Amino acid sequence: MVWMQGLLEKGCVITMYKIAVVGDKDSVLAFKAIGIEVFPVYDDEEAKKTVERLAANQYAVIFITEQVAKNIEETIARYNRAVLPSIILIPSNQGSLNIGLQKIRDNVEKAVGVNILDSK
Repeated sequence: MVWMQGLLEKGCVITMYKIAVVGDKDSVLAFKAIGIEVFPVYDDEEAKKTVERLAANQYAVIFITEQVAKNIEETIARYNRAVLPSIILIPSNQGSLNIGLQKIRDNVEKAVGVNILDSK
């Protein structure tokens, strides 16, 4: 933390970003144990509003369960074009829909020009 004090003395502004997880209560509650802020949602409208509120309030990373994400694709797409927040899809406690994995494949293919993640 000495380095941070030095930066502050030089007048540097240090922004502390936060991490959140959004999804059904049973899927997200365990994240609290590792210090991630948890936002259980119960319907699509609440999920949209929660993501928008988190994006506007210094959250750099927002994990969203795939089950919630599939119903708020337009909201997520809007933030995917921005630098922050980074929205990462994760499986829920009910299992994966492979949406998150497909997005990773698409991004790698876009960056590299070929899908290097397929095992064919």
